[in-house]
Amino acid sequence: MPNSTPNQTLRRLTIIVGIQWMGASLGLPLLPLFLERRGGTPSIIGLIMASFFFAGVATQFFLGHLADKFGRRPVLMLSLVTYGLASMTLLLPIQAYWFIITRVIQGASAGAVEVASMSAVAALFAEEQRGRAISRIIAAQLFGLAFGPVVGVLASVRDLGWAFFATGAVSLVAAYVAFHTNLGDDAYDPSPLPKVQWSRQLIGALVATSASGLCVGVYEACWSLLLHAHHATTLEIRLSWTVFALPWVALSRVGGWLADHANRRVIALLGVLNGAVFLSIYPHIHNNVVILFTGSLESIGASLSIPSISSLMSQGAKNREQSRRQGLYATSNTAALAIAASVSGFLFSINTALPFSVVAIVAALLASTTLWWWRNVVGHVNRS
Repeated sequence: MPNSTPNQTLRRLTIIVGIQWMGASLGLPLLPLFLERRGGTPSIIGLIMASFFFAGVATQFFLGHLADKFGRRPVLMLSLVTYGLASMTLLLPIQAYWFIITRVIQGASAGAVEVASMSAVAALFAEEQRGRAISRIIAAQLFGLAFGPVVGVLASVRDLGWAFFATGAVSLVAAYVAFHTNLGDDAYDPSPLPKVQWSRQLIGALVATSASGLCVGVYEACWSLLLHAHHATTLEIRLSWTVFALPWVALSRVGGWLADHANRRVIALLGVLNGAVFLSIYPHIHNNVVILFTGSLESIGASLSIPSISSLMSQGAKNREQSRRQGLYATSNTAALAIAASVSGFLFSINTALPFSVVAIVAALLASTTLWWWRNVVGHVNRS
């Protein structure tokens, strides 16, 4: 495979990630309602949604180890294939609880895609450029999240299995692109892997992404159910994902610039606290138009902070430990998602506002501990 520059590889990765996320989000906004039609209770739906993330927790560090050892390209390609095939099983006429298996396979595969793509960027770009490079991958994710639900708007809840079949097909297309993408490390290296270097900045980044993951876990399990309880239409539910994602796409490069030029610690902490505040207020907004545009305001803070958290995580790492660091980062985020998603369905069945309020408080307290973890960490990148 011919060599390529880091920028050429980055462009390929943004295509792969954008295609995969667009396919994944075609039917995702209505998945809880689809599972409800298949006999799923709020608790069962929460468990099914959480199984996606539990699978990531169990596999992401191991997959990062494989990517450091054998190369990122084969891990990326194979994970896209397995994700696509698993997605196609949602066409099967079976009860909701069987889809736990589908979500487990999807979760492990999606985690591998994230680990391989993000660690490739961290390895290819110098620290003073890394925030902007990472922001482009995140923008591709959010671009797919913004337009996937719109592309899948013709699918009703009853026919959602066909949207997920299309998801599988799109993921296979992304695997084809991955096969022709040189990440620069796809040859087997028999030398021993260096140990992961633990530091305050790494631990603080893991804590920060865990706090963010808690908030997202509530949305995964309860967001569509909350809007449905507020009598939102399926179109409004789909648009809520798009309206949230678009400002993030538009401002992602600003977030990358801030990560490379401003104090990463401050930007990261403010962004996570911003997410916790917005999480707490959504159940108390009963106008669906207002709640859609409130989501846009929340996404501004997220877009400006996530590149800083990710950059702190990879700061100072060696090339052949980047995938394991990314595996730890993704595992922390995914574990928090899984915990929040698994309990949110139960809390939602008690009171629709309860999961949003409880998790917002926990996330804010957890994020505040980064003041201690990062107290001696240099937040500005050395640009000499």
